[in-house]
Amino acid sequence: MKIAMVSEHASPLAVLGGVDAGGQNVHVDALARGLAARGHEVVVYTRRDNPDLAQRVEIVPGMAVHHIDAGPAEPVPKDEFGPFLARFAQELTKQWEIDRPDVIHAHFWMSGVISLEGAELLDIPTAMTYHALGVVKKRHQAEADTSPDTRIPAERQLLTRMSRIIATCTDEVRELVEMGGDEKRMDIVPCGVDSTAFCPAEVGESDVVATERQERHRILSLSRLVPRKGVGEVIEMLAYLDDVELTVAGGPEPQALDSDAEVARLRRLADEHGVADRVTFVGAVGRDRIPQLLAEMDLAVVLPWYEPFGIVPLEIMSCGKPLVGSAVGGLLDTVSDGETGLLVPPRNPRRAATAVRTLLDDAALRRSMGKAARRKIEEQYDWRRVCEATEAVYRDMLTSHSTVAVRTSA
Repeated sequence: MKIAMVSEHASPLAVLGGVDAGGQNVHVDALARGLAARGHEVVVYTRRDNPDLAQRVEIVPGMAVHHIDAGPAEPVPKDEFGPFLARFAQELTKQWEIDRPDVIHAHFWMSGVISLEGAELLDIPTAMTYHALGVVKKRHQAEADTSPDTRIPAERQLLTRMSRIIATCTDEVRELVEMGGDEKRMDIVPCGVDSTAFCPAEVGESDVVATERQERHRILSLSRLVPRKGVGEVIEMLAYLDDVELTVAGGPEPQALDSDAEVARLRRLADEHGVADRVTFVGAVGRDRIPQLLAEMDLAVVLPWYEPFGIVPLEIMSCGKPLVGSAVGGLLDTVSDGETGLLVPPRNPRRAATAVRTLLDDAALRRSMGKAARRKIEEQYDWRRVCEATEAVYRDMLTSHSTVAVRTSA
């Protein structure tokens, strides 16, 4: 099967951790690699944001990244990409006229808009994964939402013009149905995690580390450093936990921490709450270092205001650690409350502190939850399973499309 993935701002080649580089990049990269390993030919189309990038980069056998020239060859915030959509769509259609894919899979609403011209002209079945919804972002960020005014109307239109909607969690399906979508045309295929790379590290129990550190426990916050990820709430939570140290991983490289505006805001917040001496910012952490980092912790805390899906919770669970997370979005599916972790209302540091205390006071509970978390990942969220499920949706799309074509010709 020849598969075209469109991910206009989230390239598999991007350096993770920036404002616009996170879970979608990981998802597209891992899904494309996994499908290529299953014998498919996958091309990921993304915007050239660096003049030194080759037009086509072979990643692994069967997978390539193709750079489209649309707008300046430099980073452009995704919310400012609107003026370049038409050019991207034109160039994409030209590519598909030369090399027609069997199916198209658009990632993010702008990619959906870009894909429609060529998909409808060449009659190619197309799937849509939103990754995030404008109505949800507007609800939570209000005036701080920088999305263009065209976003929500476009997302509604894509619900009817796409062949299939691939949602990542049940909460997203609920939102899409409220937007007017037909649930019968939706499939749930979650994001995944590499359970081989993210596995429990072979080091001593973190309880030992806590004892060696004057009885202080260690907890981890791992995320991009943007307000909606809730790192501020994790810091506020620390005021209710006198015997806990917090490590904040994510954001800029370590040498750039002192010049980062969000780090400065979070440090001020720690000062205001009297916990600055118990908060350590370590900056960006390579994904290969995450298992070791988690092994040094008692647990992890993930408190986003909202979260379309959330790959970080999967990485934590895959490493055999329990977590305290916000009861929002994808976490409602991935975290089994009371079994693999504890869920709390978003933006409620006091409730989060109570949940953290429950786990810190019971080492046996932490261990059992960590083991259950690892099992859940292996059974439901390993990338091999995600790729199999996505491939099944593509095949069903092709079958349905062929049936419609036969009926039309008859």
